[in-house]
Amino acid sequence: MKFYSRKLIKPENLNARNTLFGGALLRWIDEEAGIYAMTKLDTKHVVTKYISEIDFINSASQGDVIEIGLGFKKVGRTSISFSCEVRNVFSKQTIIKIDNIVFVRVDENGKPVSHGKNLENIQLSK
Repeated sequence: MKFYSRKLIKPENLNARNTLFGGALLRWIDEEAGIYAMTKLDTKHVVTKYISEIDFINSASQGDVIEIGLGFKKVGRTSISFSCEVRNVFSKQTIIKIDNIVFVRVDENGKPVSHGKNLENIQLSK
């Protein structure tokens, strides 16, 4: 798993308990995974199809810095899948794990379309 982006937890990211609001974290994960899918499929025409069970393990507080990690899982005819882990940059404590996030390439009408990629022609180092 490679960790791609970092976020500083600010007051507007907190819930009523003054810890990181899960919805803010999921928005960041979806955005980061979407960008990753675009770079792997060489297109901006991707949509989130599926996010598996989300396991909140630890919380984060204001001032913490978190990092979002993504691991390539597989590629289908129209889809690409990743796993995700978010952790505290300094303590390395895991905040959340998601086993499977799936993105699908779509056409101008929002219908799934083949991306023409396979394991051999996806550049995993991008």
